[in-house]
Amino acid sequence: MEKLAILDCGGQYTKVIDRKVRELGVYTDIFPMGVEAAKLNGYGGIIFSGGPASVWESGAPAYDDAIFELGIPMLGICYGMQMIVDHFGGKVEAQYKTEYGQISIDIDPACPLFDGLEPVQKVLMSHGDAVSRMPEGFAQVASTGGVCAGVWSESRRIAGVQFHPEVDPTENGVAMLKNFARGICGFTEVYALEDRIQTSIDMIRRRVGKDGKVIVLVSGGVDSAVTAALLVKALRPEQVYGIHIDHGMMRKNESDLICANLAELGLTQMQRINAQDAFFNTPLTIDGESYPPLSEVCDPEAKRAIIGHMFFVVTEEAAKALNLDFDHAYLGQGTLRPDLIESGNPDVSGYAKKIKTHHNDVGIIRTLRAKGQVIETNWDWHKDEVRQVARMLGLDEAIASRQPFPGPGLGVRILCTDGGIVPDHKRQISLDAYKISADSPYELAIAPVQSVGVQGDHRSYRSLAIMAGQGLRVDWASLRDAAKDIPNRLDFINRTAYLINRPRIGGGMISTRSRICPETTDLLREVDDIVTSEIMVPMGGKPSKIAQCFAVLVPASTDGVRYSIAIRAVVTTDFMTAQSAIPGVDFPQEALANIVRRVQESEVAGKIDMIFYDVTGKPPATVEWE
Repeated sequence: MEKLAILDCGGQYTKVIDRKVRELGVYTDIFPMGVEAAKLNGYGGIIFSGGPASVWESGAPAYDDAIFELGIPMLGICYGMQMIVDHFGGKVEAQYKTEYGQISIDIDPACPLFDGLEPVQKVLMSHGDAVSRMPEGFAQVASTGGVCAGVWSESRRIAGVQFHPEVDPTENGVAMLKNFARGICGFTEVYALEDRIQTSIDMIRRRVGKDGKVIVLVSGGVDSAVTAALLVKALRPEQVYGIHIDHGMMRKNESDLICANLAELGLTQMQRINAQDAFFNTPLTIDGESYPPLSEVCDPEAKRAIIGHMFFVVTEEAAKALNLDFDHAYLGQGTLRPDLIESGNPDVSGYAKKIKTHHNDVGIIRTLRAKGQVIETNWDWHKDEVRQVARMLGLDEAIASRQPFPGPGLGVRILCTDGGIVPDHKRQISLDAYKISADSPYELAIAPVQSVGVQGDHRSYRSLAIMAGQGLRVDWASLRDAAKDIPNRLDFINRTAYLINRPRIGGGMISTRSRICPETTDLLREVDDIVTSEIMVPMGGKPSKIAQCFAVLVPASTDGVRYSIAIRAVVTTDFMTAQSAIPGVDFPQEALANIVRRVQESEVAGKIDMIFYDVTGKPPATVEWE
C-alpha cells in the first residue's frame, strides 16, 4: 500500500493535515517527531507539521537525522520548513517577520508544489520566526514582502512552505497537497474511508462487550449526539445510559430541546439533572489544589477546570444512583481531535502547547482514560467529519448542522473581572501611534479586558482592541484587514472588535465587576437568543454558511457599572482556523442593526452599554473568547 507519514512537531493543525491528505485518497499515519528513521521504511513521502517551537531554541523537537537519508519526497509546513532549512545549513531568525492570519504571497508556478496555480495566492500565516538565509541546493519559490515563504530542492524532492496549506484560509492549499502527494510523491492508489462508522461500532463492541454499561454525557451538540447514536447502534438499549446535565449555563430553552432530540435517537434510559447550584457554589479540590466556588472565580483556565471537574462529580453521583461505578462502567463522551490538541493532551502530541482546557480532557478524565474506561467515538475526527458521520447515521439535520456549544456553555462567554480596572496607558499610546502610522480612519482603544488567542501554535492571553467611528456604514473588508494587522504590529493584542451601536466610544472604558451567577447568565442568555436568531438565517435561499454564532458578556463600559456585548460569528469547517463572518455576505446586512434595536428595546437594555462585533480571525484569536 502507498503510505504517507506525517511527523508531528506539536502543531495545532497536525490532524488537519492528516484529514486533508486522506480526503485526497492517500493513506496516512501520524508519528511523533522523534520517530526512528527505520520505522518509516515503506513510506513514499513525509510531511513535517507546524509547531510552537523555534529551531534555534533549546527544547526544539528532536529528530533522527537519518530521516533525511531515506531519499523520499518531503514537505515541511511552517516549523517543518524552518527545520528543513536549519538541517541543511540555512538560517532561521527570531522575530524576523511576525505574521498571523490570511495574507497574499507570490509563488513560482514552475515549482511542482504550485503546479497549475496563479502567481499570487492567499494563504494562512501563523509564525514569529522566518528564514533569513537559504540552504545550499534550495531555491526560494514563494515570498511575502521580501521574506521567504517557500523553498524547493529539485534534486532532493524536498519542499517547504512557511504557511499552512492544510487550512481553509489557504485558498488553494488542497491543490498544493495534491501536487505533493500525487505529483512529487507519485501516489496513484485511492484509499477510501467508508468503513469509519463500522470501525467505530466494532471498537465499541470490542471494548464494552455484551454485558458492559456505558454512561454517555449528552450536551445536545452534534459531537455527543453522534457518540450516543453510535453507542445505541453498537449495543443493546439497556447497556446505554444517557445523562444531560443542566449546569445553569445553557442557552435559552436548550435543555428542553436536547432531551426531546435524544429521545428520538433511541436513548431509552435518559436522565436530566438540574445542577446549577452545585456548579455555581461548590468549592473543589482538583489534583490536590483547592478551588473556590465557580461564582467567585475570574481566571478562564480555573473556570474551565472547575466546570470540567464538576461535570464528572455530578455524573459520578448519577452513576451511583444507577448502581454503576467507573471501575466497571464506561464513560462515553463526544471528544474531538481538536479538543485534545488544544488541551495539550500528551497522548496526541508530545510538543503541542495547551491553548485552553476542554471540559472533556481535565485531569480526572485523563486518569479514567488511562484506565481504559472512556469511550470516545470521535477521537480521530474533526467537526466537519462528525457532521458527515451524523448524516450517514441518519440523524436529523437539526442535529447534524447544530450550532457548536462548548461543555462549559455560557460560563466561557461571561468574562469575569474584579472591576475598576482601566486600560494600560502605555499600550494605549502604542495603539495611538499605530493609528497614525497606519493612517487608520477608526478610533482605536484598548479595552480593560483580555481574551484567549492562539498565535504561532501558542496560547496567548492578551488585550482586546476596540475600533469605532463609522457605525454600520463601514467597509467590513478593511475592518478585517485592520483586525489582522493590529496583532501583527502590536504583540500585546490578540483580538479586535468593532463598536456597532454608536459612532464613538464616548469616554474611557472601565472594567465592571463580573462573576458567573444567575444575573449574568440570565442576561447573556437573553442577548444570545437575540443575536443568534438574527444572524443564523439563510442567505439567498441557501443554508447559513456560519459555523458558529454567539454573544459574549464583556465586563467593560464607560461607567464601570454596565456590561458590554460582543457578537461572534465565524465561517470555518474544522474550527482549527476561522474567519469572521461578513455582514451582507455571510448573513443579512440588516442583522446587526436589528440586534442593536432589539437589545435596546429589551428588558436588559439598561444593563448594556456598548455592543461590539468581533472581526478577528483564528489565528490570532480563538473562536471562543475564553
